[in-house]
Amino acid sequence: MTGTDDAAADDDALLVLTALLLTPARFPSVLGDDYVAACDALALEPYEEGYGLVLGQDSTGARWTVVVEDVSQVAVAVAAWDCGMEHDLSPDGRSVVCALPGWPLDLAVAAPGVPEPHDPKTDGEGPAPLTPPAADAWGPAHRRLGADEVAAQWSLWREQIDENAAADPGHPDAAPVNAAPVNAAAVDAVGVEAADEGASGGSPSRSVQHPGVRRALSEALAYTKTPPPPGRIRSSFASADARTLRVDGPGWSMVARTDDIALILLDEEPGTVLTVRRGPALPGLLKALEELALHPA
Repeated sequence: MTGTDDAAADDDALLVLTALLLTPARFPSVLGDDYVAACDALALEPYEEGYGLVLGQDSTGARWTVVVEDVSQVAVAVAAWDCGMEHDLSPDGRSVVCALPGWPLDLAVAAPGVPEPHDPKTDGEGPAPLTPPAADAWGPAHRRLGADEVAAQWSLWREQIDENAAADPGHPDAAPVNAAPVNAAAVDAVGVEAADEGASGGSPSRSVQHPGVRRALSEALAYTKTPPPPGRIRSSFASADARTLRVDGPGWSMVARTDDIALILLDEEPGTVLTVRRGPALPGLLKALEELALHPA
């Protein structure tokens, strides 16, 4: 393998474009609701140590996703790139688990000096090329990617929800949110009531009007009693006193700040973000979920 700044003298070299972590605490949401499902999508054993996914092109321009065991090397590279620093990632061939054709995500960059990105010819042998979800559809992968975008732009979403509430105090959550669209879909913030019972007091109350939100909150509450597969509940830094939670389940995704509200996306509500106000019950639920959450190393 080689970085994009190196000469592609070796026809078998992979010109590295980016890399992703595939661990219980951090994995590409596009692949599944939890770590085990994400590994299943790539036909990998869900080892606790996890993997690194290196995305690049070969000398013909073909897309490849190379799975490596050297998680720490990939983690260092990802951390450097997240900080805007240059870092060469060249995993040792001995750490390679397998090479899968295609990419699971769209990349906006391509390797210089090679043909345009394309799927390699497999002649019908081996796994089908990995492909990103179709941009003009809505399904579980889009829902999870949408939740990723909401988590990454929490401040923007929160600000616009507050602006909508100030503009129409009688119906604070009913106005559309004019934020960047989730995967090109129209985005609305639809208000629902938060559960009015404590997190340990049973299922969400009848005041939660949207059936999909009731289901998501009920299943999230069930997680606090019977822990789900690893990766269903993940936590990341938000501020000195708060964490950002990402919680997923069959047909739903939740993004929440432990000191604030929760936002929910559903398979049955394309491109829509549902707001759960803080109320008396949500803080306890979020605290219980945070205690179960996996934290990135």
